[in-house]
Amino acid sequence: MDLVVVGGGPVGLVAALHAARLGMSAVVVEPRLSPVDKACGEGIMPAGVAELAALGVHPDGHPIRGIRYVDGSALDGRGPSADAPVGPQPGLGVRRTTLHAALTRATEAAGDGIRQVQDRVVDLAQDDGGVTVGLAGGGEVRAGHVVAADGLLSPTRRLLGLDRPSRAPRRRGLRRHYRVAPWTDHVEVHWGRSCEAYVTPVADDVVGVAVLTACVGGFSEQLVEMPWLASRLEAAAPLDEVRGAGPLRQRAAHRVAGRVLLAGDAAGYVDALTGEGLTLGWRQARAAVECVAVGDARGYEARWHAIGMPARALTSSLVVATRSTVVRRHLVTAAACVPWAYRSAVRVVASSG
Repeated sequence: MDLVVVGGGPVGLVAALHAARLGMSAVVVEPRLSPVDKACGEGIMPAGVAELAALGVHPDGHPIRGIRYVDGSALDGRGPSADAPVGPQPGLGVRRTTLHAALTRATEAAGDGIRQVQDRVVDLAQDDGGVTVGLAGGGEVRAGHVVAADGLLSPTRRLLGLDRPSRAPRRRGLRRHYRVAPWTDHVEVHWGRSCEAYVTPVADDVVGVAVLTACVGGFSEQLVEMPWLASRLEAAAPLDEVRGAGPLRQRAAHRVAGRVLLAGDAAGYVDALTGEGLTLGWRQARAAVECVAVGDARGYEARWHAIGMPARALTSSLVVATRSTVVRRHLVTAAACVPWAYRSAVRVVASSG
């Protein structure tokens, strides 16, 4: 076996697909049944859509033409707003389960080159010839290298001693879907006093709403800060229970430990504020597999740092700046008054993840 992929989410499955395309054999270890759901904003920027298309994956969803910032405190929804196109090609709003199902079908179509094992990794033992992966069910898988894409709270990152504490406020995400026709083809970001709500059209009759916050309280309590959005959602039928994820900020000492490479959220994560996670994760997965294929696993560390650097810098700056209630109060007005700066920021996110 050439590669073990730890984690069968979107990043892990993309890693396996790239491995198969390069003639490598891969086994994906994932304890959950497909399709796997997760609390996320569900908006894929044009660069991410292109990454999927290159693998022949075309999930159903709703086109996203732009990103709109909205003053969430306005009672009638007519407060300050700023919007910018994501580019000449649209992005895509797609439910996480729909995306995962499409990627699962693609891995199944790859034939014997990709094998999936429903189990959990509990041990990693490396030597000069490869990595022995111990499974909770008692078995083992042996491969030349491992790509770990097992999420924000990556057990692999902890097993390798690569976890690093973060002093940032512990922001988390909460997400729910509603049966309502999208009122825009933009991702709307409603800014409240202490949280943001991301409204993403994911079908002709469904929107996903994700709230990011560092405050205690549930989904409904956070929406109180955005009265117009809250009132609009009151008239819509919720399609599922609230799902949560976090803390969002995760740090890793390195992305490479011998023959093990970290990709996606497992490699470190800043915040979901700019919606770049999936695209960056897919580019990292591709880079990790390419480095393994040419016998240069160490080279992945430098490639990881280069991938999406502008987007990570933008996200970090926004997260720090918006800890201030003064900044949050005037952010949308400032974006509307300096539209070229706002459009430039959106271009960074849309093109580099």
